[in-house]
Amino acid sequence: MKKTILFDLDGTLIDSTEAILECFHYAFSEQNFKFFGTNEDIKNEIGYPLDIMFYNLGVDKNKVWDFVDSYKKEYSKISIKKTFLLSNAKKSIDLASTFATLAIVTTKTTSYSIKMLEDFGIFEYFDTIIGRQEVKNPKPDPEPVEKALKNLNINPSLDVYMIGDTKLDIIAANKANINSVGVLCGYGKREDLSLYTNNIVADSLEAVESIKKNYF
Repeated sequence: MKKTILFDLDGTLIDSTEAILECFHYAFSEQNFKFFGTNEDIKNEIGYPLDIMFYNLGVDKNKVWDFVDSYKKEYSKISIKKTFLLSNAKKSIDLASTFATLAIVTTKTTSYSIKMLEDFGIFEYFDTIIGRQEVKNPKPDPEPVEKALKNLNINPSLDVYMIGDTKLDIIAANKANINSVGVLCGYGKREDLSLYTNNIVADSLEAVESIKKNYF
């Protein structure tokens, strides 16, 4: 039976750290907000939707969408040139496509995600892209995972896997009753991932290789 693999984007297949950090600082500056945290504080929030990230970083809840607008304005200008495929990401997608149906499940804006996948020459590998605007409740809610499976006309089973770098990916997979694999090439820490899954590997290629060999 053909397997199904859902990939997260940031920290799992792509590295957009430089773009994300630059856009956060741009938004703080444009909105005249004094940010007393560090870049590590920002990176620790990656995986959550932008409004939640800004709120967790100290922005008033009633003003977060102004910051999101500033962020997106700058992100649309720099995201492509400051985002890169992670090492082994292309190899993992090539291998996965030989035995599995593939999808993207991300909290990134769908239009940005599609443009990046097209620029990297890998868009055609994925049968559905679930971004932030496709769902009401983002990860760690299971809705994005469930929406992807619905689009693929696939039921949760032992042959469905979510590969992601943060606990948000793993929790969403667990709630949707599918397998989860945590990768250490992104923003999540082993100690956090290990609270929710025993399947933790170095990167997406090792994850795909292990799935193919039925190690999980």
